[in-house]
Amino acid sequence: MKRVLILSLAVSLVIFSGFSQSIDKEKLDTYFDALASNNRFMGSVAIAQGDKLIYSKSVGFADVEQGLTASERSKYRIGSITKTFTAVLILKAVEEGMLSLSETIDKYFPTIGNANKITIEHLLRHRSGLHNHLDEFVNSNRHTQPIMEKEMMEVIIKGGNDFEPDTKMAYSNPNYILLTYILEKIYEKPFSKIVEDKITNQLGLENTYLDGKINTQNGECNSYTFLNNSWVLAPELDVSQALGAGAMTSTPTDLVKFSCALFNGKLISENSLTKMKTIKDHLGMGLIKMPFYDKTGFGHTGGIDGFSSVFAYFTTNEISFAYTANGMNFNGNDISIAILNAAFNNPFEIPEFTILNIADEELDKYLGVYSSLQLPLKLTITKNNGLLFAQLTGQPSFPLEATAKDKFEFKQADAVFEFNPLNKALILKQRGMEFLFERE
Repeated sequence: MKRVLILSLAVSLVIFSGFSQSIDKEKLDTYFDALASNNRFMGSVAIAQGDKLIYSKSVGFADVEQGLTASERSKYRIGSITKTFTAVLILKAVEEGMLSLSETIDKYFPTIGNANKITIEHLLRHRSGLHNHLDEFVNSNRHTQPIMEKEMMEVIIKGGNDFEPDTKMAYSNPNYILLTYILEKIYEKPFSKIVEDKITNQLGLENTYLDGKINTQNGECNSYTFLNNSWVLAPELDVSQALGAGAMTSTPTDLVKFSCALFNGKLISENSLTKMKTIKDHLGMGLIKMPFYDKTGFGHTGGIDGFSSVFAYFTTNEISFAYTANGMNFNGNDISIAILNAAFNNPFEIPEFTILNIADEELDKYLGVYSSLQLPLKLTITKNNGLLFAQLTGQPSFPLEATAKDKFEFKQADAVFEFNPLNKALILKQRGMEFLFERE
């Protein structure tokens, strides 16, 4: 699943080059302890070299309300990393002669718009033009309700086509929901059983699967958002809403095993892997390119409800890493960079956190609706229980932290808001870009 926080940007990891078989585990432990003690991150991390696990760490709670702490065997929803598994299954079906990447989907879904033009490969590469309804479902919490295939098809058909197939790329979860249904039709099995038969049993991934509701007594984690200075239980995705687009559960240790197997020919052929890694308009087939100085990794990110995750594999030194989080109040890309710095024996900093407490009445000077000539979005600033909140058109609101006079941050999206109350304006800074907003 894909969550838009402020401005959706591709992951880019550009740091120092180098490698040592040793890893500063103590410093990396300190890094994650600092995040956890400041309520920035709850989750688990794993780093492997080849098939050898060289680091793992878990912090925070699997269940905040029950006080259940996370462990290496804690299991998390992995969101859109599920798409990598689905892409592997489709390419295995192609290798078995069950499918062709060039065949159109009218054979399976004749009533979908442009079904006679949309191919299996278009679905894999998000080039079908099908409207992405799922963000709308998440915003309305409709994603928490069960949905049958018939109703899902009605939703996808009603959503229509945003553009002609293969004219551009637009990330759309229905692409992988349809791929799920295709797999179930050709194998005559539920998607969960196909994953089990063709991937998890083969690799011994004991904690990777698609199941029903979260069960914390089975080591599965609830997910949380950080609001009003505490972790608040997030809504729970119903797996029928996402299936092979984003509903699987896993652990970081299973994900590094999966990535090692995938990139070393244990799941699909070299030719199929090359297709997955071939990037067109920033996306491959279930993979994203992740540059790392003079090296290139491939992997995927994921996020749904309060869950965030990422995995990547770097061929040069057979380094793979993954983290799965059930509570994120920090910039995920910064966490990935710290992990890779540690894996490649490069320096990295332990974060320090300074938050200013501002009186509730002092926040009034920032409130209002702001617009920008640079972006076709309005930015609404509100307050609640002594906290400032921002909301861009069509997106959920998010809390801002005061870090200096007239300066607030939303670290999850690496965004800084610098207010000028006198001029009734603010500047939004995000990853090297600046946007001027003026209050209406």
